[in-house]
Amino acid sequence: MEITIATRGSALALWQANHIKALIEAEHPSVVVALNIIKTSGDKIQDVPLAKIGGKGLFVKEIEEALLAGTADLAVHSMKDVPVALPDSLEIFANPRRESPFDALLSVKFNDIHSLPAGAIVGTSSLRRKLQLLSLNPNLVIKDLRGNVDTRIRKLLDGEYDAIILAQSGLNRLGQIEHIRETIAADAMLPAICQGALGIEVRKDDSSVKALLAFLKDKDTETALTAERAYLTKLEGGCQAPIGGYATLQNGKLLLQGFLSDLEGKRIIKDQLEGKVEDAAKIGTALAEKILAAGGAAILKEIYK
Repeated sequence: MEITIATRGSALALWQANHIKALIEAEHPSVVVALNIIKTSGDKIQDVPLAKIGGKGLFVKEIEEALLAGTADLAVHSMKDVPVALPDSLEIFANPRRESPFDALLSVKFNDIHSLPAGAIVGTSSLRRKLQLLSLNPNLVIKDLRGNVDTRIRKLLDGEYDAIILAQSGLNRLGQIEHIRETIAADAMLPAICQGALGIEVRKDDSSVKALLAFLKDKDTETALTAERAYLTKLEGGCQAPIGGYATLQNGKLLLQGFLSDLEGKRIIKDQLEGKVEDAAKIGTALAEKILAAGGAAILKEIYK
């Protein structure tokens, strides 16, 4: 039997697709897995911040079209790139165990955010990262940074930036950890929704592929992501809004932390909510409602007006 994975062509996307390919072939020796490498709209536009060109859904649109057309049987996504609304006939079927959800600071000269001097240039195109960075160290200069992991690190080494912020998970997966100076804790910088997690997308009616992939499902990861995506769904958040969220599970309880800011970082709302693991979606929705009531609704109205 042969099945095909649709994937982007970046080094990280190929690592992720090949990782899932190896797991499937080890679990099912009679199955051969091929890759269908697709250049998405998000990959083609490298010189404009995502918030200005339509958001992270640009990284999955053409891949989902391959699933719908039958030229692929599954797709491997970074879950933080997956919009909360999917095509009716597709679903995220499995989430393997999550990698590190945290952001990392990379630098050649400085050891952490607080050691960066006034005027230090930090690279990130994420509003969420930018505004949380400035709340920790308001004297930084934040400049946009796009491109794949290698491109971003090269720009750091070439001296274009004093530091850059990247997801720790991607660096771990690619073995690009040499220049990590600080793993930024959630209490200092809340991660993006679902950061560090992979999502396996399939056609809803493809029961044979689902049966092959069932072993990839990690219950704790899926529970945490359920809370985070419910939180994002209630906020109706897109790439234009600085939103963070992170769920942890311990002793049968789920703790969800949330962050929302206006575009200038003048109004920052942080809150958290704890409850039963089985109520993950309800916790996500309830935390979003708290944040909306605390001024979040007015912030989002301004952003999306």
